[in-house]
Amino acid sequence: MSKIRIGIVGVGLIGQTHLSNYAKIQDAEVVAVCDINEQAAQAVASQFGIPDVYTDFRELLKRDDIDAIDVCLHNNFHAPVTNEALKAGKHVYCEKPIAGTYYDGVTMLETAKETGNMLHIQLNTLYKKETKAAKALIDEGSLGKLYHARSTGFRRRGRPFVDGYGTKFFNRKETAAGGALLDMGVYHIAQILYLLGVPTLKSVSGKVYQEMDMDAARREESQFDVEELGLGFVRFEEGVTLDLIEAWSVHMGGFEGSSVLGSKGGVRLPSYSSISQTSALTFHTTVADMDLDSTVNLDDMDLRWGRLKPDYDAYASSQQHWIAAIQGRVPLLPTAEIALQTMLISEGVYLSDRLGREVTAEEIIAHSQSTNVLV
Repeated sequence: MSKIRIGIVGVGLIGQTHLSNYAKIQDAEVVAVCDINEQAAQAVASQFGIPDVYTDFRELLKRDDIDAIDVCLHNNFHAPVTNEALKAGKHVYCEKPIAGTYYDGVTMLETAKETGNMLHIQLNTLYKKETKAAKALIDEGSLGKLYHARSTGFRRRGRPFVDGYGTKFFNRKETAAGGALLDMGVYHIAQILYLLGVPTLKSVSGKVYQEMDMDAARREESQFDVEELGLGFVRFEEGVTLDLIEAWSVHMGGFEGSSVLGSKGGVRLPSYSSISQTSALTFHTTVADMDLDSTVNLDDMDLRWGRLKPDYDAYASSQQHWIAAIQGRVPLLPTAEIALQTMLISEGVYLSDRLGREVTAEEIIAHSQSTNVLV
């Protein structure tokens, strides 16, 4: 198959990560990068051997030899750039979250539908071995009727910029729209929604916090005004419930991994944190009136499925899946729809916190407004 020719918009930390990933994919070819910082764009282009550099993404979009655009910008820039790229006839891969708000995310899905171009959101947890194993157990009925799930994400002190990494633009509502929920939480909530079959949101009750000390000079410079801890309880129309906790920074030694409960069994996903890593997926059930706790050998599973399942490589990572979908090898997973539902939940937590009560999906949608930064 012919290589998919890609243009990258944004060459910061995320853009460079995406470039490193594309370099490992034989059927992907990055032919141009774009950034308003020309010096940075030139340096990255030289590092990765990319021939063309732009400072205006609209000039990049004029090229008819580019199949797809990869948007690696801060959250409030996602929708404006994505929508222009889709209208220019390009498929779009966009960094998570889908946008700064549900309102802006909806415009992206609508534009993709109107133009007939594919929109893919970077949700890398969907391609992890543990997600594939849990999905297989759910699909074959080993968990029975699903009724509750838990989404967890933990960092001890891992707030961008103020704790020593990343840029200050992660900490400002004007560029990032939110904090821990939109940075880390999107991965974990999306993973659970995918395993639950993307149920329909009914209501959310939530609370956000920013309580821990931080370097005073960096607080002032970053204008830190987003949450470091987000909590929520979610009800879905199908009767399923979800509780969530997402921490950029918290005085605790770690959280257990996310989990899904069913009438016949349950799964617990690995917990990844700066304190410890639990790499196993566990399956819990009752057989012959005996309670069994099983550990899945994910590496052996992945090796065997790679040998036996057609197009298994197309689900090895978010970017490999994207390239395979553009080539027509596999259908694109509904990452845009999952990411949009994830955003609706996160906005529900924010709205519930502001109003001090549970809020319905309809209320969240009605309150959602654009946070786009025009470019």
